[in-house]
Amino acid sequence: MQPGEDLAQGTPWADLDRPPLRQSTLRAALTGPEKHWRTLDVVAQTGSTNADLLERARQGEPHGAVLVADSQSAGRGRLGREWVSPPRSGLAVSVLVRPQVSKDHWGWLSLLTGVVVTDALIRVCGLPATLKWPNDVLLPATPKARKNGYAGDHLKVAGILAEATGDAVVIGIGLNVTQTREELPVPTATSLVLEGSATTDRDTVLRAVLRALARRLEEFEENGPAGTAATYRERCSTIGRDVRAELPGGVSRTGTADGVDDHGRLLLLTPDGACSPLSAADVVHIRNPETA
Repeated sequence: MQPGEDLAQGTPWADLDRPPLRQSTLRAALTGPEKHWRTLDVVAQTGSTNADLLERARQGEPHGAVLVADSQSAGRGRLGREWVSPPRSGLAVSVLVRPQVSKDHWGWLSLLTGVVVTDALIRVCGLPATLKWPNDVLLPATPKARKNGYAGDHLKVAGILAEATGDAVVIGIGLNVTQTREELPVPTATSLVLEGSATTDRDTVLRAVLRALARRLEEFEENGPAGTAATYRERCSTIGRDVRAELPGGVSRTGTADGVDDHGRLLLLTPDGACSPLSAADVVHIRNPETA
C-alpha cells in the first residue's frame, strides 16, 4: 500500500456520505424477546427484498422477519413499476408478518404502512409528510422545485408494496434518502436530503420506521382498522382533491375524492353525482389552476 492510500477505497465505506447499514447495531436495537421483530438481516445487494421474503414465507418463515438491502437490482413498486436507486442512497426494507386479523382487513396493511412512514418523517425528519391514496408518501414541492419547472404541489418520497401468500403478508417500503435531483427516476420524485430533512442517517430513519410499524401493527391487531383509518384520513392529501383514476384495463375516470371508506377504498364522486368505491387505481391529483 502506498503512503496516503485510502483503506476504504473500493469498499462500501469509500463514500462516507452513504455508509452501509450496520446489521449488528440494528439487530440489538430492534430484535429480541421483548421486541416485535424476531430477525433482521442486512444484505449488500439483492434483486428484491419483497421477493426474497415472499419465498421465505412460502417455506414457513415465522412472523417478524425484516430484510434490508443497501442496493436492489429488481426492486418493485405498485402496478409492476421498477424501483431502483444508487447503492446506499435510500432504504429498501421488507417485513414478513402473519397478521392475527381477518383477511377482510388485510387491505389496510399497506395504508397502515403509509401512515407509519409519515409518523417517522414527521417525528424524526421534521418533514410535513402526507399520503396520496393508497400509499404513496408525499412532501410539499419546494420553491426550488417549482423554479426548476415542476408544476405540481407535492413530490413522492416513498412508496409501499404489500403482497400476500397464504397466511403471510410481505410489506415493502422504498424511501429516497440522499438521492440528488439527477439520480431520481422521474420529475415527480424527491428525497429527504433535497427537502431539508433533520436527518439523513439511514440507521436513524429505519429504526423510527420499524418501531412505528411494530406499534401500529400491534394496535391494528388489538383494535382493528378504526384507529388506523382515522389517522390515514387525516393525512391523506387525496381526499377533497379533483383526481383522475387510471383503473385496471385502461379505463380512466375523473371526479372528486370524497373520502376513504372502512375497507380502505377511495370514494370517487363523479360529475354525474355517482359515488364509486375504488379498491385499485393509479390516482393523479389534478391541480386547480385557481390555487396554483
